[in-house]
Amino acid sequence: MNKTKIIELIRKRSNIVAIILCALGILLNMLLSTAVSSLGIPLYLDTVGTVAVAVMGGYLPGAVVGFATNILKSISDPSSLYYGVLNVLIALSASFLAERGCHKKIRGMILMVIVFILIGGGLGTIIPWFMEGLSFDSESLSGVIYGTGFVNQGVSHLLASIIMDIPDKMITVMMALIIVRFVPEKFYHYFSFNSWMQKPIDEEEAAVIGRSSVRVMSLRRKTLLVLSASLATVALVATITSYVIYRKTVIKDHIRIAQGTAKIAAGALNGDHIDVYLRNGGDSEEYRQTEEILKGIRNSSADIAFLYVYKIDADGCHVVFDVDTEEFEGEEIGTLIPFDEEFTDYIPDLLLGNEIGTIITNDQYGYLLTAYQPVYDSYGKCVCYVGADVDMGKLSVMERSFITEMVSVFLGFFLLLCIFTVWLTYYHLVMPINSIVGILNRLAHTNDPQESMDEDVKMFRKLNIHTGDELENLFIAIEKMTKNQSEQMRSIKRLSDSTAKMQDGLIITMADLVESRDSDTGAHVQKTAAYVKIIVEGLKKKGYYLQKLTPKFMSDVVRSAPLHDIGKINIPDGVLNKPGKLTDEEFEIMKTHTTAGKRIMENAISTVKGDNYLKEARNMAAYHHERWDGKGYPEGIHGEVIPLSARIMAVADVFDALTSPRIYKPAFPLEKALAILEEGKGTQFDPKCVEVFMDALPEVKVILRKYNKDTV
Repeated sequence: MNKTKIIELIRKRSNIVAIILCALGILLNMLLSTAVSSLGIPLYLDTVGTVAVAVMGGYLPGAVVGFATNILKSISDPSSLYYGVLNVLIALSASFLAERGCHKKIRGMILMVIVFILIGGGLGTIIPWFMEGLSFDSESLSGVIYGTGFVNQGVSHLLASIIMDIPDKMITVMMALIIVRFVPEKFYHYFSFNSWMQKPIDEEEAAVIGRSSVRVMSLRRKTLLVLSASLATVALVATITSYVIYRKTVIKDHIRIAQGTAKIAAGALNGDHIDVYLRNGGDSEEYRQTEEILKGIRNSSADIAFLYVYKIDADGCHVVFDVDTEEFEGEEIGTLIPFDEEFTDYIPDLLLGNEIGTIITNDQYGYLLTAYQPVYDSYGKCVCYVGADVDMGKLSVMERSFITEMVSVFLGFFLLLCIFTVWLTYYHLVMPINSIVGILNRLAHTNDPQESMDEDVKMFRKLNIHTGDELENLFIAIEKMTKNQSEQMRSIKRLSDSTAKMQDGLIITMADLVESRDSDTGAHVQKTAAYVKIIVEGLKKKGYYLQKLTPKFMSDVVRSAPLHDIGKINIPDGVLNKPGKLTDEEFEIMKTHTTAGKRIMENAISTVKGDNYLKEARNMAAYHHERWDGKGYPEGIHGEVIPLSARIMAVADVFDALTSPRIYKPAFPLEKALAILEEGKGTQFDPKCVEVFMDALPEVKVILRKYNKDTV
């Protein structure tokens, strides 16, 4: 199988390739983690595969590898599950930095190491900090830092964790980038997951069609925001509910332990001998044996903080037994302990020897839950109470650990779900919508709607959106609408072309009526129209008068140029075709062809309602003899006050008059005609119109050769 076929196979099986890449990344993480653990090396190396896959495959494969690694590790080490969020964050960071080329530069690699250290050594310190039963790997170093006295214990743990994580992350980045270097970058996009619901497009096309000038928040971000809010709400409710249930369950367990311990201790006492113990101060073998039994009972459960036996009298609690603990030495037998305020409501029942429920207190002995069990003599009289205290402070630690576990696990799944949702939304919603909008935007901004629509219909078909939902229905509807509009536009264009041809025919007919009366014109309308087109296109090419030179204006000027001398229809033949120079009176009559032309065109415009090309025909007929310096006729206007179409026609009209023979003069040579135009630049003519005309001399000569063979 040749190289081309291999690449094509990879492209078609890109998701399978991505899955294989993820599996290899997970396997690499597990192997390296197991190896350093077995050898006792103080490293983790469980993110090498995560970083490598994230650099080559992107966010989703990297996050899958990171979280899956910790799930597998949790089989043998349950605490690993709580660190899954860190591996996902490292995957996201690696992908983000790789997109910006950080893995190719030394500074970028250093940045990657720093970011990974802050995640692993920084955020990673918080999880064991709040969880019971997990030790810090950097305990000895944190102790040294704390011993300096410069920082507190929390900062010491943080600094120690960061320092211990530096070699791990440096080696991780180095190994991951070595792996990446062996894979050509052109293959990276085959390692990412995709789920095209349309024709696949590359990143550049996606960036172009994804741009928007009016969007405040992208659809992907809105989806992510809704998902985040929904998951956060569900997680918050679930966490609170779980916490309440957990707390109630733990308290019930504590009550059960306290009550069970108190009952066992009460069973070890002989109620008939309690008063004897008090009278002789516990100076008996039986008392000492009983005390040892109570110690054993107390030590049998790590949850029992204190175990004691009190005889309750009106003056207070008389100590019978008080088992010593590591922190507190028990009270001597016979010691009188006054009632605490918390016991005020229970004193009557205690004096009567009644059973009472558990009591929760918070005093100098700590936050305790106490269960009392009455001890009876052989006559059924309550002679004392056994008290068993459970340390509720441990409950706070357990609650904090429980919440930390839930939040850690939730954040890992939350980030993974968000990444998956963004990925799924991109292919199933964002990209199909952007593709449709991109084509419609092209249609909205095109100068040739018909050509664009034909192209868009083809592009719509190529998109082949098949999401199987309302979006696909929208795509089909827009495709049909565009196709129908294209057909309608084609029909309208045919009608418009036919109308334009009819209008052009009328223009030529009207111009011919004038030309047939003027013995000197000699293809004047054809030549001036050709010169006008040259000047208009030259102005556009030079970037002059761009606001005015719209496609419609350019078309209107060229099409209506033959009508610039329409007013000569009113000039008497004796003046129009006089072989010699006109007298002053005759010239005044000749000058009226401008006002007559304006009047004729305005009458035509009033007949044909709407914005039509005859408006520029009116401007050319009325003002093509005006001068740039204001010395022309009929109104003596100057500069850019003269309509642009008339300024263009002035150059074309004079040049044709100079290079064409008349009954009162021969045709001027081309050089002399051009010199006259150059001389009139800025006085008689718009300088820019003369400039572009001079720049287009090759095209001008083509027209001259066609109509004036003697001139060129």
